[in-house]
Amino acid sequence: MKRGFDIVLSAFALIGFGWLIMLLVAMVRLSSPGPGLFAQERVGRGRKNFICYKLRTMYVETPSAATHDTSVSAVTALGRWLRRLKVDELPQLWNVLRGEMSFVGPRPCLPIQRELIDERQKRGVFDLRPGITGLAQIQGIDMSEPGRLAEVDAAYMKQQSFVLDLLLIARTATGGGRGDRVRS
Repeated sequence: MKRGFDIVLSAFALIGFGWLIMLLVAMVRLSSPGPGLFAQERVGRGRKNFICYKLRTMYVETPSAATHDTSVSAVTALGRWLRRLKVDELPQLWNVLRGEMSFVGPRPCLPIQRELIDERQKRGVFDLRPGITGLAQIQGIDMSEPGRLAEVDAAYMKQQSFVLDLLLIARTATGGGRGDRVRS
C-alpha cells in the first residue's frame, strides 16, 4: 500500500508542481552560477547508493559534506528561502516515483557518513526506503546526532503505518521540524 501511495502521489505531484519545479530551477540558475538542480549520491534501501535530486541551495564550489558540516556562508540567498520553505526537496518526487525513496522514511545519508551508516545498519534501518521526511525530522533531529537519529529511524520502522505516514507528511507540510541545518 505504501509503494502504491508513493507512486500515485508523486506522479500527481510532479504533474501538478512540475511548472513550479521548472520555475525554481530557472530562479536558482539566474541567482547564482551553476545548474538549478543538485544531484548527489546518497545511501538508500539495502545500502545501495542512488542519485538524489534537489534544487541547488549552495554555491557550486561548496565541498560535498553533510549539511551540518557545511558553513552557512555556502548557502545562497535564494537557497536560504528555498530551504526555509522546504521546496528544495521537490525534485525528490522523481526519486519517489522511481522507487529510490518514499515520502516518509529515514533521510538518505551521504556515503561518507560512516558513523550514521553503521548505526543504521546495526538497527536494520536500511530495510526501509529513505524518505523526503520522517519521524526524526519532525522531532528536529538531524544527521549531526547519528546514534540518536538511527534510534528514531528504528522506532519509526517498528511503528510505521499509513496513518502515521499521513500525519508526518501533514506535519512537514505545515512547517513541522527544522530539517538539516547548516553550521552557523
